[in-house]
Amino acid sequence: SVTSSVLQFEYDGYCINILDTPGHQDFSEDTYRTLMAADSAVMVIDASKGVEPQTRKLFKVCGMRGIPIFTFINKLDRDAKDTLDLLDDIEKELGIETVPMNWPIGSGKAFKGIYEREERDIVTYSDTEKGTKEGEEHRIAWDDNEAAVKEAIGDEFYEKLNEDIELMDMAGASFDLDMVRAGKLTPVFFGSALTNFGVEIFLKHFLKMTTTPLPRKSMDTTVDPVERDFSAFVFKIQANMNKAHRDRIAFMRICSGKFEADREVKHVQGGRTMRLLQPQQLMADERKILDEAYAGDIIGVFDPGVFSIGDTICAPKEDVKYEGIPTFAPEHFARVRQVDTMKRKQFVKGISQIAQEGAIQIFQELQSGMEEIIVGVVGVLQFEVLKYRLENEYNVEIRMDMLPYEFIRWIENKNEVDVQALTGTSDMKKIQDLKGNPLLL
Repeated sequence: SVTSSVLQFEYDGYCINILDTPGHQDFSEDTYRTLMAADSAVMVIDASKGVEPQTRKLFKVCGMRGIPIFTFINKLDRDAKDTLDLLDDIEKELGIETVPMNWPIGSGKAFKGIYEREERDIVTYSDTEKGTKEGEEHRIAWDDNEAAVKEAIGDEFYEKLNEDIELMDMAGASFDLDMVRAGKLTPVFFGSALTNFGVEIFLKHFLKMTTTPLPRKSMDTTVDPVERDFSAFVFKIQANMNKAHRDRIAFMRICSGKFEADREVKHVQGGRTMRLLQPQQLMADERKILDEAYAGDIIGVFDPGVFSIGDTICAPKEDVKYEGIPTFAPEHFARVRQVDTMKRKQFVKGISQIAQEGAIQIFQELQSGMEEIIVGVVGVLQFEVLKYRLENEYNVEIRMDMLPYEFIRWIENKNEVDVQALTGTSDMKKIQDLKGNPLLL
């Protein structure tokens, strides 16, 4: 996925909102914004590859938020790395302690199931034909049950598991819920999502360890999710989700109170009260119009162009302003111009829309217009997304020339210096943003 998506489901009396973020490091800024709306994160790791380069970057982003991180080691239906190496990899690469909540028995063709540490049970794996039918889970007690366990997993795996359990109980970190909630310790689970094995077990543990929606900081106070009236913040804007309607949707995370569709709300940054139009919940491609939603829910509302990322919305009587969401400094730059000069209007509209979503940042040469602009992005793949979206959504073909610059800096004392007269090194360039603030590349 190149953008985040949202889904909600109910399980065992709980309502769970999942935000799926792009796994590729080039979209780490989108991931960061989504993490601002989340209360905890699940890191999915491929058992045959261990920690991949992009996981490192995204994990740093998680660390900035200090939220609890749960780890699910996936794809055990394929041949996997040694379990201890995988855990060691997470600890070394990401600098977070691990505590396995269960333990895999074999992998690939020889995958037998998992051992549940707390219950001291073996859960056996039966093939589900690629997840199409639900697998049968058989639980076998580990203690004083050697014959039944050996029959289920074989002598060789029995011996190995016996050693592993001993090692875990002696040398492994012990489970500490406070450490987990502070983001210092990650509980690790094993399974295979494709064959739907171990996922429900993870979900049950997760619901025991996680919290209800947490209070949020606003200016100098903390906003309690239950006591206070409605408040929310915008963490994502997406244009043209439905190409037929050219719509633009602002996604909000509700932080407190109850949202009701027919109530007026206050848009703090815009300084006015308004009704939120077409409040909806999105599940993949389906949309459901909402009458009400509660703290912890994610809703999408129609945006006529008034919202920006990080804006606060609240009940008219509330006085809340959540802290903004920082933007990352771009690291890759390109000069962008349209091929067909007759399509200037679509070009400017498309580029501006995509910039408002926070996917790209736009700059101009000093004293020049929008004929050609300089686009900055955090990851190079965003250039391809830009090109694709301009062609498909706005029908504009562009030409892109990559620029050799790597760093961008504001000029803070712009009133004290004559920017035009600045002479830097030969590999420096003077540009401005759309508000006319000078920058150096």
